[in-house]
Amino acid sequence: MNKIFAFLLLTLLFSCTDNTIMERYDAIQKPAEVVIKGYSKPDVLQLRLNGEPISIDGKTSYTNKIETTLQFVVDQGETNKLAIYNNETGKEIAKYMINYDNIADYKKVNFFNLPGIFLKTDVVKPQVGFGKVGFVFIFPNLGEHSGTSLTSVKGILKRENGVVLAEFDNIEKDNFTPVKIYSAFSSTAPVYLELYKPGTTEPYTGSDIIKVKLKQHTGANMIVLQEKSENGGSVVKGDIDVSEYL
Repeated sequence: MNKIFAFLLLTLLFSCTDNTIMERYDAIQKPAEVVIKGYSKPDVLQLRLNGEPISIDGKTSYTNKIETTLQFVVDQGETNKLAIYNNETGKEIAKYMINYDNIADYKKVNFFNLPGIFLKTDVVKPQVGFGKVGFVFIFPNLGEHSGTSLTSVKGILKRENGVVLAEFDNIEKDNFTPVKIYSAFSSTAPVYLELYKPGTTEPYTGSDIIKVKLKQHTGANMIVLQEKSENGGSVVKGDIDVSEYL
């Protein structure tokens, strides 16, 4: 009887020990799921996870709409590199370093890739009624040439005669502004966006008014603002309209 009792006790102890080991093993891993939603035109891209090409619909290079969901396990103390490459040149365009502690930050990865511009954001064309003009803005390289530490700027959209069409409190680096809509008044007349420090009437850099000349068309205008170096100084251009690609 004593031998039987001892055997049962040992079995119970070993069972508990095994469960404890498994619990500790499971505790140092986490499942990761990354929903990728992107777009690229005309460049052909390739996504890689830890150096291995990611297959989407049987292809390891892709253009236009790029969507997939990745599922993998993240070990504590290790980093998984998700990267986006230009498939033709092999140049790395963007990377996301995913680890045990920051998994929640990468549940969604959005991007929009055009020649000379890469946006880490979801791009959705806003709805604008017939006969109306809508504008949204994003400023991904804010500070690159001006040296400003601001993370956003205020924008005032005006007609050539100075009449205010719309105001944008915060034009940010990472996301498009909410759409502002007004009635169309001309298919050829330009409009101008003046840029200021948020909440002020001071130019966001320098002392002169910063005025960006923009084309307009009925429907949605999705403008990417870009700082550029020109004649030894910093200027802002608004030549890229993402809506033309959607």
